[in-house]
Amino acid sequence: MRLDDYVEGLKPDEEYERRKLAEEKSYAITDYLDDARASFEAVKQGDSLYGATAPSVFVGRSSYPNVSAGILSPVAEESGADADDYATSGAWYERGLGIDNVLQYRTGLLNSRRSADVNVEDVWDGFVGTQREVAIADRPVDVEIGLASTPDFDPDQYAQPTANAPSGPNASVESADLTENPHVPRAVEKTLEDDDWRAQGAMVYLYEHGLDVYDVNRVLSVGALGQGENRRLVPTRWSITAVDDTVGQYLRGQIRDAPSVDGVEVRLNEYMGNRYWVVLAPGSWEFELVEMKSPGSVWNPDPSGDVWMAAASEGYEGRSGYVEETAGAYYAARLGVLEHLAERGRQAKALVLREVSDDYWAPVGVWQVRESVRHAFEREAADAETLHGAVRDLAEHLPVSLAALRRKSTMVAGLQTGLDDWA
Repeated sequence: MRLDDYVEGLKPDEEYERRKLAEEKSYAITDYLDDARASFEAVKQGDSLYGATAPSVFVGRSSYPNVSAGILSPVAEESGADADDYATSGAWYERGLGIDNVLQYRTGLLNSRRSADVNVEDVWDGFVGTQREVAIADRPVDVEIGLASTPDFDPDQYAQPTANAPSGPNASVESADLTENPHVPRAVEKTLEDDDWRAQGAMVYLYEHGLDVYDVNRVLSVGALGQGENRRLVPTRWSITAVDDTVGQYLRGQIRDAPSVDGVEVRLNEYMGNRYWVVLAPGSWEFELVEMKSPGSVWNPDPSGDVWMAAASEGYEGRSGYVEETAGAYYAARLGVLEHLAERGRQAKALVLREVSDDYWAPVGVWQVRESVRHAFEREAADAETLHGAVRDLAEHLPVSLAALRRKSTMVAGLQTGLDDWA
């Protein structure tokens, strides 16, 4: 399919029906908190909380190396929802969840937490031990939680969502005990038993043995991977990026000597107010993510401002330092591209253009970037004669000019251009 046919009929974002953040969205989250509060009271028994917990945990990053270690338990029951529906995974995309749905799941999770030292080389008892058992299980586990405080249901933090994804209520705990034996995948057991195995190798092993990055992230976060003396709790936000980066580097190694794709391929995917253009072109591996965040979106809240742009890239040998400007979105998008290329046994120059519209009114996490790029490859590709020609045509559908894109993008700046492109 030719690229001009592929994009014919696309409506510019200005023509989409816009919902208003303050009037229709953010305050609705407080309704979910009311449901969570009522459900919590229904399952509380004295100072204890009984109920199934999704195989999900949370490790905070403030006050590191003394961090907040938490077990996430669903207390606001969604109609027909199972406990594992509350855990972040690719299934959220496949089910077509919207921002409201995700926030409803997130605010329905009680984070039962207590302070813990990150050094947990061989800790399998007490609260941290229970947290580890929850994280390595491949299905929900029943837990009895002894509460030390009443959950904090503070609606003010949800009135204007910021760049931190909204979460559910928090409660300090005295204890947490399993009321059943968790089912642990054999591959996880193997990595637990081998404390001479570096964390990077263990992560790749788990991924290669069928665990998605969401599962690997939980195992890494609770300090269950790596050489014994180096095993420690990893804040959830850091572990998500660490797994995406580690698996991405492994997959890049798998395609180093692979043949190139034959022609320019363009794919489009849209989800949660984000539009992704994924362009593959012949050549050795290169990757770049360019983000264009529209006025009124969550990271660019001024509705009268300019489009905010960010970009990061790498060449054939990869990167030597952490990406600051696009942060975790870079590694999540790169992973989706590399998975596709590794499956095909090809390499390519890859350019991902992410447009964030003002429909993206509250952050839900980088999982939606990962899944949007992953699923872009399920769609039929358009073709173009050259990478420059593809970018020139796509620029007509972007919220920035080709000249602005060239000034920000390393890959686009390196393309052969004509004077008319600067008009």
